[in-house]
Amino acid sequence: MSAYPEARFMLSAAAAAQFPPDVGAEVAIVGRSNSGKSSAINAITARRSLARSSKTPGRTRLVNFFELAAGARLIDLPGYGYAHGPRSERAGWGALIEELAPRQSLRGLLLVVDARRGIMDSDEQLLSWARRIARPVHVLLSKADQLQHAQSEPLLRETLAHLQGIGSAQLFSARSGLGLEAARAQLDAWLKKESPDSPLG
Repeated sequence: MSAYPEARFMLSAAAAAQFPPDVGAEVAIVGRSNSGKSSAINAITARRSLARSSKTPGRTRLVNFFELAAGARLIDLPGYGYAHGPRSERAGWGALIEELAPRQSLRGLLLVVDARRGIMDSDEQLLSWARRIARPVHVLLSKADQLQHAQSEPLLRETLAHLQGIGSAQLFSARSGLGLEAARAQLDAWLKKESPDSPLG
């Protein structure tokens, strides 16, 4: 049974004018191309194909909105960190994401990081953006089931230290279900808040 039985795809936006009205609450899910973002969406919502994954890095170029319940949305942002497509298009993706910054409904960011690689330079840029727009971040260290136990806890400690107070982190695996309930709990906590919190506060 789905954790969000009313979950549905709303729309894909190629321009800010196509975003849904800035009401209710929403959480953006972000990450490098092929970090496991689509798999995380499907696992968290317990829907096998709510988000479609691609074997081609950098293929998703639109901002996709999913309605999880009335007034509660999940935003799937294009993957970053892969030089796919013309430079002008890549610049356009950045400008499109920037249009999310003033949205009062944006409560936080789920950052999907491949646990086998850890936080990389492009993730750092995302974290800097989150600090600038004063939104909290929760890092999902995805594919953590592929790590040895001795690697997992040091990675988690290192990631938490890296965040410098902007947010939190956890081990996660869409395949094994590791950390699934914790990820849902964080998502639900943000979607139930009445207004965005400043992590720098």
